[in-house]
Amino acid sequence: MNDPQHKLTIAIDGYSSCGKSTFAIEVAKKMKYLYIDSGAMYRAVTFYCLQNNLIKNGKLNEDRLIHSLKNIHISFQYNPKKEANEIFLNGINRSEEIRSVEVSNYVSQVSKIKKVREKMVELQRELGKNKQIVMDGRDIGTVVFPDADLKIFMTADPAIRAERRYKELVEKGKKVDYNEIEKNIRERDFIDENREFSPLRKAPDAIVLDNSHMSVKEQMKWIMDLINQKLK
Repeated sequence: MNDPQHKLTIAIDGYSSCGKSTFAIEVAKKMKYLYIDSGAMYRAVTFYCLQNNLIKNGKLNEDRLIHSLKNIHISFQYNPKKEANEIFLNGINRSEEIRSVEVSNYVSQVSKIKKVREKMVELQRELGKNKQIVMDGRDIGTVVFPDADLKIFMTADPAIRAERRYKELVEKGKKVDYNEIEKNIRERDFIDENREFSPLRKAPDAIVLDNSHMSVKEQMKWIMDLINQKLK
């Protein structure tokens, strides 16, 4: 599939904990494309805020964050053992730390800030300038790559998403509360849909994938049928 004649930009948007990353990673592997997790970038910024006391008593200091953006450097490196891109914040691998519940609790506050999104979009566009890329997030098909060759909008029942997230964290040995996770998911949905700058929206030409009751294998067959149609 990694044919120079077949350079696609594949944008995958949707709600939190829909399995966007798992889905996008599998698509990228199948196509031998570069995968970029845009959500991880916002999580990395959030992790920076927590580490540098920019969040106190549940409140984010937006002015300090905007002033600190020049000190936040994000990059991706491919790990051949894991067959995955890992995210580095200021030169340190933070792929695991950014997945904490604490980061999840604040990432929507961070990602709604216009200056933060502008910086991340600039970096995302630079990463995808040569096409042959799969990127997932909230505004990839509407803002980052509005001319993407294929746009997917993923959704699933919030309770099912919470259950998936709960199992994922428990399997990693985390002590978590299901009700807290579901509450967090519903709150993130509301913030993502209602933020002033670049809210979560389905692009008019995006194809909806409701994976509430679909396996990864079923989702892959669905997307590969669409990709093959594009490549004809």
